[in-house]
Amino acid sequence: MQEVYEFLKKCGTYYLATLEGDQPRVRPFGTVDIFEGKLYIQTGKVKSVSKQLQVNPRAEICAWDGEKWLRVSGRLVRDDRVEAKKHLLDNYPELQGMYSPYDDNTEVLYFEEATATFYSFTEPPRVIRF
Repeated sequence: MQEVYEFLKKCGTYYLATLEGDQPRVRPFGTVDIFEGKLYIQTGKVKSVSKQLQVNPRAEICAWDGEKWLRVSGRLVRDDRVEAKKHLLDNYPELQGMYSPYDDNTEVLYFEEATATFYSFTEPPRVIRF
């Protein structure tokens, strides 16, 4: 999982796909964290992505570093603990003007039953499960 985290951090931006009914929705994200051995992302509860994940927690992210790409699929589980929110926001001080571990909007989610697959044009796919 550390390798997945480092790849996502290196890319800076990754794309998160969710479902709204039967319509796929994809948007750019940039937050990623490891807390208590789990891979986390962050959003706001008022956003459509949060509402979509509460209805259907299955999601996939995709990132490209210019040579290789990564897809991570699994279930995203909300963690309402202040400690988890604080850990992520401490790593993204630029977000602290918009989000707080103590507000009712900040949402952190971790991957459960995740499959990460690294791809390239020159090597066979490599799979990591966590």
